[in-house]
Amino acid sequence: MPDPEWIKNHKNLQFLGDKLHDPNFWHLNRRSVSKAFAVGLFAAWIPAPGQMLIAASSALYYRANLPIAVMLVWLSNPLTMPPLFYFAYRFGLRLMNIPLPENNFEFSLEGVMSGLTNAWKPFLLGCLMMAIICSVIGYWGINWSWRHHVAKKWAARKQQRLLLAGGAKSMP
Repeated sequence: MPDPEWIKNHKNLQFLGDKLHDPNFWHLNRRSVSKAFAVGLFAAWIPAPGQMLIAASSALYYRANLPIAVMLVWLSNPLTMPPLFYFAYRFGLRLMNIPLPENNFEFSLEGVMSGLTNAWKPFLLGCLMMAIICSVIGYWGINWSWRHHVAKKWAARKQQRLLLAGGAKSMP
C-alpha cells in the first residue's frame, strides 16, 4: 500500500480536499477492496486522460479503498494500452457485427481521419463493455476470494481447536 500521506499530498488529487483524510478510504476489508477493484478496473478501460482522477473520485463516491482503485488504473499503461485498446476495438466490431476492415491504411492526415470516423463507435463500445465485464469480474472475484480465504481460515482454526481439545482429553 502506498503511504497515505503521499496520496493526500499528491498534486493531482488535491481537488478532493479533506475527504482524503477519512480513514475508511485506507482500510483493507472485503467491501472496500471489492469496490476498489470494480472502480479501478472500470477506469482502466476509459480511453481518455485522467483515469486516475476518475478512479479516485469514484472510489470516494462508492467508499472504496482509494490506493487500490488508483493503482489498478495502471493496468492500462503506455505499454499495455495498444494491445488492450486493439482488443476492445475488435470486441466492439464483433458486438456490432461489423467485419474487420481491410488493412489498406494510408499514413496521412486523410488516412488517419477516415480510419477514426469508422473506428470510434466499435472502439468505444468495446471499451465500455470491457470496463463493465472487468469491473463485475473484479468485484465478484475479490469478494468471493476474500470470503473463501476467511472461510478456510475459520475452518483451520476450528480444526486446530478440535485437535487441541481432543489432545487435552486424552492426556492424563
